[in-house]
Amino acid sequence: MNRLGPTLLKPRKAPKQTRSAATIEAIHTATIQVLLAEGVARLTTTRVAERAGVSIGTMYQYYPHKQALLFAIVEQQLETVTAFMLAAADRLRGRHVGDVAEGLATAWLDVKTSDSQAFRAIYSIAAEFDLAEGMGRALKHMAEVMSQLLAAAPDANFEDCDAVAFMLASMIGGSVRTVMDAAASEENLMRLRRELPLACRAYVTAVR
Repeated sequence: MNRLGPTLLKPRKAPKQTRSAATIEAIHTATIQVLLAEGVARLTTTRVAERAGVSIGTMYQYYPHKQALLFAIVEQQLETVTAFMLAAADRLRGRHVGDVAEGLATAWLDVKTSDSQAFRAIYSIAAEFDLAEGMGRALKHMAEVMSQLLAAAPDANFEDCDAVAFMLASMIGGSVRTVMDAAASEENLMRLRRELPLACRAYVTAVR
């Protein structure tokens, strides 16, 4: 099945006022609630509008169809995670490389497990869309930030800081995605929170 690309899924308009932004937030919150309660197959724009307390006309002002709404939810998740990680990077600037690696892994786990059910629901719909461009952009941005963080560490001594940052971002993102997709029990999430920061510290220490 061909996946829908971003150009076909953009909202009809963007919120420009506080009231409009609140409406969008209510719609997005309601979408997650319907996803969790009924699954993607039973999610409709009508159900979401009812849950959000808005008219179907208001819904269609922003999202012409279900796919556009779901795509907006996926993009919002990506933006939320990116903003959270950039804030974490600011707090870690100037720390030793091991602390940077552990801190980044912990921050990623924090944002991804802040509402693990919602994130898992979003993962389930992400495969319906062509996210290569957006995901590639986010990975490149995060790898650049991580490279700068590692290079600024007082004990930094890397032959190729960009390569280390790329690998670190891949380790963190891939490990969390694998567990949340296939085995997101409380026990496994606790194991991941305990072991992933240690693995990231060991990696940057070994290649330093």
